[in-house]
Amino acid sequence: MKKFWVQCTAITVFVFVMMWVAGSLSDLNIFKAFDTISLAFSDFELTDYAFNNLRPDPTVDERIVMVNFGQLSRRDVAGMVEIISQQKPKVIALDARYICEGGLRDSINCPQLIDVFGNQLLSSAIKEAGNVVIGEKLMQTDSLANFDTNVADSIEISDNIFSDYSYEGFVNFPTNAAWQEDVKQVRTFWPYFMVKGKRELAFSTQIANLYDSSKVKKLLARNKEEEIINFYGNIDVVHLKVKTSKIDDTKSTNFGTGFFVIDFDDVFQGNFVPDLFRDKIVIIGYLGDRLGDSAWEDKFFTPLNKKIGGRANPDMFGPVVHANAVAMILNEQYIDEIPAWLQLTIAFVFCWLTVALFAWMDVNLPIWYDALSVIIQIMQIFLIMILIVLAFAYCSLKLDLSTTMLATALVGPCYDIFKSVQKEIVNRLTKQKEPVSNNEPSKVA
Repeated sequence: MKKFWVQCTAITVFVFVMMWVAGSLSDLNIFKAFDTISLAFSDFELTDYAFNNLRPDPTVDERIVMVNFGQLSRRDVAGMVEIISQQKPKVIALDARYICEGGLRDSINCPQLIDVFGNQLLSSAIKEAGNVVIGEKLMQTDSLANFDTNVADSIEISDNIFSDYSYEGFVNFPTNAAWQEDVKQVRTFWPYFMVKGKRELAFSTQIANLYDSSKVKKLLARNKEEEIINFYGNIDVVHLKVKTSKIDDTKSTNFGTGFFVIDFDDVFQGNFVPDLFRDKIVIIGYLGDRLGDSAWEDKFFTPLNKKIGGRANPDMFGPVVHANAVAMILNEQYIDEIPAWLQLTIAFVFCWLTVALFAWMDVNLPIWYDALSVIIQIMQIFLIMILIVLAFAYCSLKLDLSTTMLATALVGPCYDIFKSVQKEIVNRLTKQKEPVSNNEPSKVA
């Protein structure tokens, strides 16, 4: 019995060694150019299926209203903020940064400065509202960026005439995009970021903090550097004056509308009921030049994307991603994860049990071993996949069992390799040398 335990443990360790070797080779990207299937599905996770197919359509979150400012000038944004502010919303959030890019403050490099009166109008509108959140951006100096790290050592805020009268929150998402125009996929957000010892709140966190600070205290008490966004819905638009509706044949996600949304024309023309903004969170940002157009600017791929694998079109504008994060904070409906040590423990135990089962079949069912081992591995991987999806859909728990699945897939070949090598070593160590006779064979006459 002791020999059986040692044998199973040795093979299990061999499986994990092979996984480490495979991981090292994949880090070298040796086969990346030929692996078109993994490239097509590199943006896919099993939990996306739960988001798209198993979770019921959410009801519209009436606490949050989206407003599109298209390509409006600062002067026009000021007018819109003033109109909305008169309706007494609890929070107004501007998903924008009013700054001269590159730090060059002249009318050629920063044409926004030409409209001095427009800038003053926007500053006054923000000051009069008194509850405005403006976006800021986490930055890296060139020396730090060379290390390819997620650490930020500076932050870019709007000009003083705006930031002096507003709250700030950084709008960055962890997308792994190499540059601004690169394909951006968002699943998570940073609730806060430490910059030179100071805690900077995310745009979504700052919005929620002004609306209900007790909810944000609970978020920060989780002490997680990165939170998975529990997406509630998108904004697919047909025609809009007060609310949205979904387009069944062209909608970008399988989820229904999650938030009320209104275009800038309707704000200026007063095409809304007075209660639309009162005591609400109003997030103003770019949702296309007009609501419903197919713009890709400030647009992300999310788990709600209608096309799960090999996605072609991004499905959600940045302000809507922020709205989903705010809704999650206010609802306290977080997605939990299992720690890395537990992932490895589950993988090792599951792998050991599979090896033990294979060893028993090898001894007691040698004729059926090959067929049964393959069938069992397929069933195991399929059941693990189902468990991951169901845990996410009904328990809001993300089970990262990728290591377990990989170990399960490698048990069969690793078991055969280990047994073959072991058998060869045993044969060489136990092989008897043939005795050599000192007498010459007799000659035949």
